[in-house]
Amino acid sequence: ARLRMPNVDAPTAFRQQLLGAIPRLRRYARSLVFDASAADDLVQTTLERALAHWHQFDQRRDILVWTLSIAHNAFMDERRRDKRASWVDAEDVIDALPAVGNDLGLRMDLLAALAKLPVEQRQPLLLVTLEQLSYAECAEVLRIPVGTVMSRISRARTALRDLLDGRAPANARGLRRVV
Repeated sequence: ARLRMPNVDAPTAFRQQLLGAIPRLRRYARSLVFDASAADDLVQTTLERALAHWHQFDQRRDILVWTLSIAHNAFMDERRRDKRASWVDAEDVIDALPAVGNDLGLRMDLLAALAKLPVEQRQPLLLVTLEQLSYAECAEVLRIPVGTVMSRISRARTALRDLLDGRAPANARGLRRVV
């Protein structure tokens, strides 16, 4: 899908930076929702919001961090609207994994394990490992403390290790999760 940028509203530098962020934004969206169509919708929503609020962008900030923040907020808005824990069930992801795996360059077993992680753990893990954001940038995107980013990534890595080794993640073995 080609995005048409307004010539009058947004300055050229902003448009160029935004265009440069699209591939990484698309990769993050696909790894987050595991559905190409839903990911494209998320990217479209993000770009629309970015263009509508381009005047709020501070040139000293990294546009990728800014657009990932917008994508995170749009994703969370959609989750709240759907009133579900996640967009897709881990079992439903299996059919879509070959396409997502090719887009992201990840192993199929790793994608299946990622799909089983709670979104609260998957988001910071993807931002830090796949998008190579710092913990501080990740905290900014997700609007959570850096310590929370660190603990969620630690739990996500442990759960991934367990899943890849064929064990149930620790939080799924009889421990009750308090919300």
